[in-house]
Amino acid sequence: MKYFLTFLFLSALSVKAQESKEFTVEGELKKTMTVNLSSLAGFPSVKVDSITIYNHLMQRKSSIKNITAVPLKELLSGLEITSDSPKSLSEYYLVCTATDGYKGVLSWNEVFNSSSDNNILVLKSFDTEPQKAEKGNIALLVPADKATGRRFVKGLHKISILRVN
Repeated sequence: MKYFLTFLFLSALSVKAQESKEFTVEGELKKTMTVNLSSLAGFPSVKVDSITIYNHLMQRKSSIKNITAVPLKELLSGLEITSDSPKSLSEYYLVCTATDGYKGVLSWNEVFNSSSDNNILVLKSFDTEPQKAEKGNIALLVPADKATGRRFVKGLHKISILRVN
């Protein structure tokens, strides 16, 4: 019985680790922002047919399809950073954390000084192949990465905007 209860507890934790219906944006900001699926609907969306997910060895791991996403640049454009000058924005970076603790890092310039407006996406709906638990959860993905799985933050929980010391 003890092992059965432990199994149920661990199973519940593993399911919870992939769930994300909202996330916060915090850190070096004048005001913290909470984003959920409803608030994402208020931002301009992009649709992507499919993206193949490759691991660090460039091996195909899966693909996601029927993607509806909000460009991260669009989502964060209204935030006020506690920067003393625009020049110091180059010292900022974003740590994107999943509910299970997985992290992906982006530089401020990568988000706001890129030639493409859709270079980093916050996924609000997508289908996975094979079917996995993250379907329907908020995630972050950088489609331009060669190894797309490295910064595929499934179950996005938090974006921390920090400054290099």
